[in-house]
Amino acid sequence: MTLDDCARVAEIRVRGWQRAYEGLIPRAYLDGLSVAEDTERRRRTLREGDGSVVNLVAEHAGSVVGWACHGPHRDDEVRSGDVELYAIYVHPDRLGRGVGQALLRESLERCAAEGRERMLLWVLKENAPARRFYERAGFRPDGAEEPFEAGGASVPEVRYARVLSGAARS
Repeated sequence: MTLDDCARVAEIRVRGWQRAYEGLIPRAYLDGLSVAEDTERRRRTLREGDGSVVNLVAEHAGSVVGWACHGPHRDDEVRSGDVELYAIYVHPDRLGRGVGQALLRESLERCAAEGRERMLLWVLKENAPARRFYERAGFRPDGAEEPFEAGGASVPEVRYARVLSGAARS
């Protein structure tokens, strides 16, 4: 991802939240999401990052149609040896066309090549389509759950994990 991609990535992320989390997160919270604010946050994070967070984009006909982001897993702000998929979003017009699968596959392959043993991610407990997507990719719930605070509501999340093939074993 480049600085030039940030506006499109922010648009995909915000619209993705508004679509995927409708009925799961309070409407007022979703309506309050700002593409402009998210664009600036992405640009700042990209400029100030230390390289540990990887942002990937998928393009079609010269336009960004999807985005994934992974980096070190933190457990109570302490980094573990695992990697975490922070986000994956696809433009609504490109859903069901393999964009998300391609982004996830690239993320998994990069992390395995680095010798990471596991990838973790958090998903809303009631987000059945996302949970099916991750389960088809070999992720399984690992028993961890925690609430996500959104617009004054507590929304439960579950953590998923997947062992990475080709990861170095000790």
